[in-house]
Amino acid sequence: MGRTVVALVAVTTLAFSGYFWTALRLVQQNTNTTQILEVLDDIPNSPPAEDGALDILLVGSDSRTDAQGRPLPADVLRKLRTESTDTVNTDTIIVMRIPRNGGKASAISIPRDTYVPIPGFREDKINSAYGAVKYLTAERLQAEGVSDQQDRERKSDEAGRKALVQVVQDLTGMRIDHYAEINLYGFYLLTEVIGGVKVCLKAGTSDPNSGANFRAGEQVISGGDALSFVRQRNMPGGDLGRIARQQVFMSQAMKQLLSAGTFTDPGRLNGLLDAISKSVVVDQKLDLATLAAQAQGLASGNMEFATIPVTNIDARNERGQSVVTVDRDAVKAWVAQLIGETPKPAPSSTPTSASKFGPDKLLSLDGAHTAVAQQDVPCVD
Repeated sequence: MGRTVVALVAVTTLAFSGYFWTALRLVQQNTNTTQILEVLDDIPNSPPAEDGALDILLVGSDSRTDAQGRPLPADVLRKLRTESTDTVNTDTIIVMRIPRNGGKASAISIPRDTYVPIPGFREDKINSAYGAVKYLTAERLQAEGVSDQQDRERKSDEAGRKALVQVVQDLTGMRIDHYAEINLYGFYLLTEVIGGVKVCLKAGTSDPNSGANFRAGEQVISGGDALSFVRQRNMPGGDLGRIARQQVFMSQAMKQLLSAGTFTDPGRLNGLLDAISKSVVVDQKLDLATLAAQAQGLASGNMEFATIPVTNIDARNERGQSVVTVDRDAVKAWVAQLIGETPKPAPSSTPTSASKFGPDKLLSLDGAHTAVAQQDVPCVD
């Protein structure tokens, strides 16, 4: 009897594994690709290619087009609780670092309003790097006689992605090895596919701009509500508070994606494939099996979230915009310490403005050095 049970478990496990990897191949086939890796070698002052880890830039964009560059219809924009616009902002910027020696992976968040020099543009918020360079490139291509709109979209997208990668590399000192991007529509569809994401709020919220109107306590959100949850503007800590929400939301979403039978339920798998084909773009050499393994680590809590140190979360630039300022040398030093390239300095008796928000704070809601996903549903502001 014991041997029979063991044999049945083994066969079931192998069958599920085979189905999972078959499903993963289908996902890979439905994923849009970018040639961004072909231009990364041209980025000036890039860090060394081999630094002991695989660094993947994860980008969430507010693009009002699908992954093929086609404008989203008005009814879809209404579901997203947004309007049509020509600009593209990257409101979520995370570098996922996977050590090659098998150590714990980390996800380093960069606030969307971080004020940085953007190559080919000006000093501005980091979330505008992609969109600004994309727009300038599209204008130049049209002036040069490139009449095909989809061709202009593709080439200007590549230029925008390259600019964003360069800014992230210059800011962190990390070499970006791979690129993955999801747009608003994909975020909406994915939360619908997995039946919503369980979240918990310490207090009720109301934000007419994003539509984030939620009660206190645990609740399941999806679609437009999920977008509002991670995009709310009027919250404690500004960008840093929003990042905390995004980090917890992402860990919970991965838990539910991997536990909701998404890869074994034909209906849910078809929904996932549809969402991916409309919204996800990765570089041509990114192995989705690598991302799948990290998703399992994220869901189980085997990944640490961190946010770069900042000096002011409510500064103003010369144009009167609210921005997040950083000491770029301090950011590089903090990243080097976090990823183990330099020893941890002795504690200082005088706290710096950066340490208030960054160097010793992994955003797991209570500020402790821990993985966000270890709690069931951490409550956030």
